[in-house]
Amino acid sequence: MTNTERPLAISAPEPRTLDLIFTDTARAELHAKYEIVEADPENIAGLGDEILGRARYIIGQPPLSAETLARMPALRSILNVESNLLNNMPYEVLFQRGVHVVTTGQVFAEPVAEIGLGFALALARGIVDADVAFREGSELWGGEGNASARLIAGSEIGIVGFGDLGKALRRLLSGFRARIRVFDPWLPRSILEENGVEPASLEDVLTKSDFVFVVAAVTSENRGFLGTEAFASMRRGAAFILLSRADVVDFDALMAAVSSGQIVAASDVYPQEPLPPDHPVRSLKGFIRSAHRAGALDSAFKKMGDMVLEDMDLMDRGLPPMRCKRAERETVSRMRSKPVAVN
Repeated sequence: MTNTERPLAISAPEPRTLDLIFTDTARAELHAKYEIVEADPENIAGLGDEILGRARYIIGQPPLSAETLARMPALRSILNVESNLLNNMPYEVLFQRGVHVVTTGQVFAEPVAEIGLGFALALARGIVDADVAFREGSELWGGEGNASARLIAGSEIGIVGFGDLGKALRRLLSGFRARIRVFDPWLPRSILEENGVEPASLEDVLTKSDFVFVVAAVTSENRGFLGTEAFASMRRGAAFILLSRADVVDFDALMAAVSSGQIVAASDVYPQEPLPPDHPVRSLKGFIRSAHRAGALDSAFKKMGDMVLEDMDLMDRGLPPMRCKRAERETVSRMRSKPVAVN
């Protein structure tokens, strides 16, 4: 089979790489079935009409103009393997043409949910502080070391946002016999109820929870919507666990709430990444820190490649993509996430 007989796919997966998201076997299959043209994401327009005219797929989410898309009549799908939907292409044009824009972000749901549960357990039982005290020789034994400890079992839990990550988190928490309230203005009550959670207002999630998990995507409407008033309304000593994007909180207000003893917190994300060495959150007591590593497991990355191959095979056969999540016309332009660097 010659290159001209194989469908052409433009590879521009930054900040990922093909080696990161495909196993050796899957990458061999990709190259056997498709002509792969590797490209600079910032210069797709420079590829020339011969390549653009034949391109059936784009692996990545490079910035695209309406003019560039007009030169790509064979395009069927943009397979976003960064997983944040950036507002860097004319989505309306893509929807009008029936080009599928899909994302592999759901591969991160389970690993991020697991680290979120780890944060909650660590905060509830003082695991990190107890370990540090033991290392320093200042540990408290038995009940003396549990002055602020509490159980997740039977507690009241709030979740802000209920996409793939929220659903994965709910599954992990189901064994704790907790009352789980969820605030997600993009979902009807019935979907929340079908998933075994209680639909609630943001106020109820904040004021009635022992643990609050924030897994909401960043949109044009919710930047910094969790600030001083939100943290002040929480139960004193409640745990606030940030797993999605730092832009949904006023990070200075979050640090102030932890510093005052109003709440304890954990976060895997920050307003600037990497953080400066002198950032005050680094030394903030009552705050567990993780360097945006919650979902960055090789097993998750490799699932991306499998999903991409399966959906490309479906579309080759005239069927819609089913493994990746499709961007929605009504919401995609409201997303405001930033891409995450991969070292």
